Amino acid sequence: MSATPKVKIYHNPECGTSRNTLALIRNANIEPEIIEYLVNPPSKSELIQLIADAGLTVREAIRKNVDAYHDLELERDDWMDEQLLDFMLQHPILINRPFVVTELGTRLSRPSLK
Repeated sequence: MSATPKVKIYHNPECGTSRNTLALIRNANIEPEIIEYLVNPPSKSELIQLIADAGLTVREAIRKNVDAYHDLELERDDWMDEQLLDFMLQHPILINRPFVVTELGTRLSRPSLK
């Protein structure tokens, strides 16, 4: 018998996609480690690793439909990745979610059925 897979989800309980993804994991009889990233944001190195492991660019990992994105004018092309990462850490609502980390890899689970 194999051990239960280790799964970690960077979760926002206010987000429907994040709640759906958590439900899918639990429906597979897996209880993941839940990190409410708005309360406990990842470190810069953790965020860089999540983005890289998911095969994303920093821009792809940013939420664009939140006030902070527009207030900080993050749609401008002249922001460097380092600056964008700093904004994501200062304003964790900018981090797209949910990131799910398993032994098989890391994925930004949007939509939740992927």
